[in-house]
Amino acid sequence: MCNSLEPEKSLDFLIIKAGFEPMIRANHPVLLIGERAFACQPLRLVKGLLSAYVAYPLAERREERCIRPKLTELRRYYRLPYEQRQAIARNRLVNILHHAKQKVPYYRDLFTKCSFDPEKIHNDIGYLNELPYLTKEIIQEQGVRMLSCSLNEIRHYPCKTGGSTGLSTVIYYDQEAIDYSAAVTLYARERIGKRKYKSELHFACRFPDAVAPGWPTREDWKCFAMNRSNIFFDRIDDAGLEEILNKLKRRRPYLIHEHPSTIYALACYVERKYGSCKTFEIFESSGELLQPYMREKIAKTLCCQIIDRYGLAELGVMAYELEGEERGLQVLESEGWPEHRSIDDGYELIFTGYRNFLMPLIRYATGDHARVVEKPDGVALTDIVGRIHDVVPINGVAHPTHHIMDMLDHRVGGIQEFQIDLRSDLPRLRIVTEPAVNQVDILKKVESYWPDAFQVEFVGYEDLVRVGWRSKFRHVVTA
Repeated sequence: MCNSLEPEKSLDFLIIKAGFEPMIRANHPVLLIGERAFACQPLRLVKGLLSAYVAYPLAERREERCIRPKLTELRRYYRLPYEQRQAIARNRLVNILHHAKQKVPYYRDLFTKCSFDPEKIHNDIGYLNELPYLTKEIIQEQGVRMLSCSLNEIRHYPCKTGGSTGLSTVIYYDQEAIDYSAAVTLYARERIGKRKYKSELHFACRFPDAVAPGWPTREDWKCFAMNRSNIFFDRIDDAGLEEILNKLKRRRPYLIHEHPSTIYALACYVERKYGSCKTFEIFESSGELLQPYMREKIAKTLCCQIIDRYGLAELGVMAYELEGEERGLQVLESEGWPEHRSIDDGYELIFTGYRNFLMPLIRYATGDHARVVEKPDGVALTDIVGRIHDVVPINGVAHPTHHIMDMLDHRVGGIQEFQIDLRSDLPRLRIVTEPAVNQVDILKKVESYWPDAFQVEFVGYEDLVRVGWRSKFRHVVTA
């Protein structure tokens, strides 16, 4: 599972700069015919090879990225015995601790207060317990004191967390961190047989005011460079799921990436109407907890291999089923130091990231339940309890909450957090706004996108209904 804003943040900045204006509409019949043709061999392989060995390197160079060398580095790293990898990981931990102590105001004061010496980690990893846990609340309270330098001085990439494990927070990545994040995704997918020349498909929010763009656009060039395509959707009722299924049949991707709740809904629909259907090889689950019953239904009905992963907007992909379900979620210890702490109802997952020197996160409490288990050849996550996305009926049509989240972020704007209370006849949409935001404008936009669907309430964080622990709440309240 992985936060819905994380999955492609490391890839979506990779864009070839087109040197000409779009020529035809993106829904032109010629393009639909071409889409079907390139889904079949040998054109499918030709397109994949051009993407992997021509378009992607060109995009990487023009966008001044450094991803493929990092991918090579990861391949070498994971060929090493676990003992050697442990030593490298500990050195990286000490390195980020030293950097934080010297460059980041928050950590400089914290380390002084705790009399913390990073060098002692070399001899005793237990010494790390001298540092308190980092939370989203601390990040928001400290603001720019969490940064090693001014954002004006460095190329950076903001990434907003989804808010399902506490308040939504913006994390800033530096160039090295975002490139490593991209390389990790490529490496993990390589391990399950998904090479760059094999196509992938991602699900994305379809906005109601979107119009068919011209072709080719920057997005089209980006998709070509990454050998991917997008399915834009906004509903998961029968009509929406039939549309998704038809696009999958037409494109025949090797791998699809989406929330398990969406693909589970698709599997239930296919089973009810068609029995079974195979349109792709691998489903990579992300964004929420992959339940065993979902896994079984999806594998049986959609005839595919299922790969789970754990990631978060704050750090990127940190665990992956590199060798399938049997080996479980293996921690990518090249990217961060994993821990867990005991809480009332289980264990909370803690990570220290190695790569982001702009905004280091040390002993970050993720808000997710999981236990870290060390094995002879690596580290794994077990007993996972994670984020859940709900389905919200709006004027009789089922909408996934991550679609509503994208709408509020990218179309309405000015919203820090939201919650939908379904316990009344007319659902209540509780909104926590950004400072100095015009609430009238927000009301008008909400009403324009969802007429007569919600009773809107502007509230503070303290007014959101809590149904979990440590400010972990559901975006949808039903009881």
